[in-house]
Amino acid sequence: MHPLLNRRNFLSQTATGLGSIALAQLLAQQRGFAESSKTPIRPNINPANPNASRKPHFEPRAKNVLMIFCSGAVSQIDTFDYKPELIKRHGQKMPGAEGLITFQGEQGNLTQSPWAFKPYGKSGKMISDLVPNLGAMADDMCFIHSLTGKTNTHGPGENFMSTGFTLDAFPSIGAWTTYALGSENESLPAYVAIPDPRGAPQSAGNFWGSGFLPAAFQGTDFNAAQPIRNLARPAAATPENDRSTREFLTKLNRHHLERFPGDTELAARISSYELAARMQLSVPEVADISNEPAHILKMYGADQAGNPVKDLKAAYAKNCILARRLVEKGVRFVQLFNGAYQTGGEGVSNWDGHKVLAEQYVKHGEVMDQPTAALLTDLKQRGLLKDTLVVWCTEFGRMPTFQKGASGRDHNPGGFTAWMAGAGVKPGFSYGATDEFGYKAVENIATVYDFHATILNILGLNHEQLSFYHNGIERRLTDVHGHVIKDVLA
Repeated sequence: MHPLLNRRNFLSQTATGLGSIALAQLLAQQRGFAESSKTPIRPNINPANPNASRKPHFEPRAKNVLMIFCSGAVSQIDTFDYKPELIKRHGQKMPGAEGLITFQGEQGNLTQSPWAFKPYGKSGKMISDLVPNLGAMADDMCFIHSLTGKTNTHGPGENFMSTGFTLDAFPSIGAWTTYALGSENESLPAYVAIPDPRGAPQSAGNFWGSGFLPAAFQGTDFNAAQPIRNLARPAAATPENDRSTREFLTKLNRHHLERFPGDTELAARISSYELAARMQLSVPEVADISNEPAHILKMYGADQAGNPVKDLKAAYAKNCILARRLVEKGVRFVQLFNGAYQTGGEGVSNWDGHKVLAEQYVKHGEVMDQPTAALLTDLKQRGLLKDTLVVWCTEFGRMPTFQKGASGRDHNPGGFTAWMAGAGVKPGFSYGATDEFGYKAVENIATVYDFHATILNILGLNHEQLSFYHNGIERRLTDVHGHVIKDVLA
């Protein structure tokens, strides 16, 4: 007999191996330890209840996500990325960039921000006067100043920030999240997208689409001004008749399902209809903010009116209140949009400040600043930030130069800023940096893949394991890339 195969060695190695397996299991349950494993994990989904709550891969830091997306590419150097050297060299050529051609043409000289920066909070974070209310929340925010993108075009950039791919028809991060975790509310969609009062982003429904994931995991889009389409009860039907009809249909559907056991498509379709029926009652209730106290409406700026900017601010503020109410109800992923795509050129629809940045941004800042800061304050006061990760992002950044012949900044995916707040991240913390002018990320460079991997990690999900088999490929949100930005984790 071979000496390694005697009875004593066999029993000894068996015992050691079992202990190793148990240790590996315990370690894998710790936050993020399982990140090194790439074995696909596909959630066990009940077609009759696809949004049922499911366990994460490991202990989560947050239970849900509120993502605020500013469409049009917010300029990092006019908001959150302070560059004193840009002020010092205002009007000069950017070193090494003479004759630089970017998205819309040749670049002019370095141009400081039209807004002054000042320190906020105990952290002393330098933030622009364009967003003073958000500045007051600096000690609650975790900034990532070194994000990089793959495209300088809005539609593909929005796709990339939402799905991890520049092309259409890939699942959004909200769809991946609800595919993995389901929801804690059976009467509302697991994933809600709240379009800007001005309209949808450039990538439109692709931003909250489910791609090749089951359709149950796509976002349901509605806002405070426009409830879900085709949801209201017909005027000719009384509430009693409506309820009786739903109960009768439920009985018919259950009987039909019993005749075809194992038909997952039928079960999924019935589940979808039943959720729509429950939403007839739940959505109007959660979307109706008329019962909010006057001091809450004032805090958000939802009571303002009198000119187009104030009207728009009030409409966005109401959407912010709606976002808070959805988080309160346990909706897993809420996407709140600020700015919308406008065909036919520029306007004040989004943050795409090519020609007259100062004139446009002063309007965008007023619309976005107070309501967004109030949303953070409100979530914090209600104790919701303990379980909610708030994410603020945009598709890419802006140049530190003005375009030749214009008073605005061109597209720049080489370095831009996002921030997070709430569950799972360090408050009053900044990670990474762009160069002295805010042109390119140079310190702790992070990709959108890293950004997505970090969000999933905070939700207790391993981005390398969350997978869906599609067309012969194990697909995931981060493709074959991405690392968790561990330095930002609380």
